[in-house]
Order: sequence, then C-alpha cells, then structure tokens
Amino acid sequence: MNKVSLEARHISLSYGTTEVLRDINLKIEPGEFFALLGPSGSGKSTLLRLIAGFSQHQRGELLVDGQDITRIPPHARNIGMVFQSYALWPHMTVWDNVAFGLVERRETRDAIRRKVGAALELVGLGDYGKRRPGQLSGGQQQRVALARTIVIEPRLLLLDEPLSNLDKNLRVQMRDELKHLQRKLGLTTIFVTHDQEEAMTTADRMAVLDKGVLQQTGPATSLFDFPVNRFVAGFVGTANLLAGRVAGQEGGVLRFDAEGIGELRLPWPDDGPLAAGPAAMAFRPHQVHLQAAGTAAIDSARVWLEGVVESTEFLGEVSRYKLRVGRTLVVADQVHYAGEPVLAPGAAVQCGIDPRQVRFLAA
Repeated sequence: MNKVSLEARHISLSYGTTEVLRDINLKIEPGEFFALLGPSGSGKSTLLRLIAGFSQHQRGELLVDGQDITRIPPHARNIGMVFQSYALWPHMTVWDNVAFGLVERRETRDAIRRKVGAALELVGLGDYGKRRPGQLSGGQQQRVALARTIVIEPRLLLLDEPLSNLDKNLRVQMRDELKHLQRKLGLTTIFVTHDQEEAMTTADRMAVLDKGVLQQTGPATSLFDFPVNRFVAGFVGTANLLAGRVAGQEGGVLRFDAEGIGELRLPWPDDGPLAAGPAAMAFRPHQVHLQAAGTAAIDSARVWLEGVVESTEFLGEVSRYKLRVGRTLVVADQVHYAGEPVLAPGAAVQCGIDPRQVRFLAA
C-alpha cells in the first residue's frame, strides 16, 4: 500500500457558538502510526471524523499528500475507518462483511475472492469466513472490522477507540496485533484513544488535545519527560504538581516557594535560567525516593522533604504512597520486592527529589 502524509492547517470547527476544534495544525508523516490522545470532549474523535469526511470544518485546509480533500465526499476519499462498535452486519457472514466494500465498488468475483481471502488470513481469521459476528469473541469481531477496512486498500486507516470494548488482557494483545499489522502494511494510521498507555505503547508520535486545542505533539518519551504545560504533565502519566513561585536564582541555586511547604532550594544550572513568577514544580511519582524519617540522606544531590504517609496502594510492581508534606499531598511510587514491608499510614518519611528530573511549568 502507498504511504501518504496528512496535514491539517489551521483547522477550526464550531457547532453554533461552541468551538470544538480551534486552529489545529498537525503534520502526520507517510507510514506513521499516530495517536490522538485526550479526555472525553477534547475534540479527538471529531478531528478523526473530519478526516474521514463525516464532519466539515469551517476554516483551514486538510491535505492528503499535498492535496486538499476538504470538498471531497467521504466515499471518494478512500479512507478506511474502524469504529468503536465495529459496526458489523449481524445477518451477514464474516466473509460477506469483509467483502461488502468490494461489492459496492463492483469488483470482479475473482478479485473479491482473492482480496477477502488475503485480508482474513492477514488478521488470522482465514477459517472463520462462514461464521456470523454473533459467533465470534470481541477480539475476533475487531479483527473482522479491521479486515473489512484494509481489504479496500485505503490511503489512510482511522481507528476510533477500537479497543475500548475489550477486557484489559485482550486490549494488550490486540494493541500488539494492531501495531504489528500496521508495520506490516506500512499504512499511515491515526488512532484515537483516551487511554495514555495505549497511545504510548503503539504510536510513533502522538498529539494531546484538550477542549479543542492541540496542546503538544511528539514521541511519547518527549511528552512524558518534557510536558509543555500542567495539562499534558497530568494527562500523560501521573505527575506531582506543586504550585508556587520561582523566587530567584543565583550561585547555581534556584529558590522556589512551594505553597503549603515553604521555600525549596534546588541545584540549578546557570545556563538554564528561569524567570521569577508563578509556576508549578512538576515531577513523577517514580522519581521520588523514600526513606525513614531521621535517616541520613543517602543521596546528597536530592532535595529532601519531611512527610507522613496518608494512604497506601499496593499495585503489584510498585507500592503507591500518598504523603502529606506540609499542607500538600505528594504521590510516590516505590518498586516492590518480595518480602519488603509496605509502609503503613502514619509512618514518618523523608522524600528525596532529584532536581534533574524536575520541570517548572507556567502557572
């Protein structure tokens, strides 16, 4: 299949006075697996439907390989879409479901037989052609929906929350299969999800949307390590966000007045100056090191805060603690090892924060 690019230039869409998409600028490379990530109502599914042609933007351009497809109707765009509900015909066999698009295009019987057979083999359902959707599991139904889409050889593949109806274990299996299939076909794919783990484990790059605005675009590691604002920091992974104010910087030390905690002094390079003013100090729970209160600091490079365990969650690989530090809650994840006790609520601890992992975000 040919690899094509997609570009959105200043795309805006409103329903009445409600702005759903606001000045979206986005470039997706040929053959890329790209994820649109955001909460419900962020505009990600609207953007996907707009690409498919089911919605119409009022401003901007939508380009596929440099051609503006804004005025091209959905059936003429040759874009395949897999819906959350799979949208299979229950009275038709698996074979007939997959063949439907080819029949509508008036392909020859030999071409239909060859293409449907190849598509079903590709998704591992070569022996299921005579069954009906009601006789299949959720994962198998999703494979049928994928086969029905790829059999028409679309220029773009759009996936709208395709894994949300599956249980957790099957979701993990199917996202691996999706990624493998996409790599095999080399098909430019756009995957809409509200699940950060799905986006981070499948996509080459992703874009985070909130309230119709594109917040940040890039590889998962870039968004996780270097979020541009509080929303991205809190949505891509889990983040501690200490509100406060950058008070000043001198002699390689940054002074930050954290609300409910007090002044923190962090080693900070002079070549990375920060403007004084309101900010949020962001760091990840797994970057917090815990040790018993009163213990000498193991790592003098860390900034140490005194806290008390308020609650504990055992998550298997890690134990997650909510700590009361001053008047602020800090979340800390500690790797769990067999036989290692879990800290009880009320335990006094010291929290060590590595300044190299800290990000300061605008208020």
